[in-house]
Amino acid sequence: MLTRDTLVIVDAANVVGSVPDGWWRDRRGAAERLRDSLVPYADDGLPGYPGPVELVLVVEGRARDIDPVPGVRVDTAPVSGDDRIVELVAAEAAGATPRRCLVVTADRELRQRVEVYGAVCAGPRTVRPLSPPSRE
Repeated sequence: MLTRDTLVIVDAANVVGSVPDGWWRDRRGAAERLRDSLVPYADDGLPGYPGPVELVLVVEGRARDIDPVPGVRVDTAPVSGDDRIVELVAAEAAGATPRRCLVVTADRELRQRVEVYGAVCAGPRTVRPLSPPSRE
């Protein structure tokens, strides 16, 4: 069994909102497309974070209740997505054997809140590059 030494938490609202592609017309569909695009990263990892990694997509609002897919766990925030992300990072940091934690967001305030717990942050382009990852 492969170990997943890194927890990657993706701020769905922030990452989806980083590209003006009409996401506001179908927030749920945009979150589902983001979720599906994350799948290769679960095994392949991200720059500086070799795979496999555990991927968690935090959703809120109209993007709630989307289903997980193999490789991507979906966590629905009860109220605030930012608050839920902080809770996940804090819980990981407090664990018996905490893993490295990468939070993908451009939200400056959220970055400050999770860095207190030792998380590293990366911008949306980390998971939404200009061209999709290759699966050769």
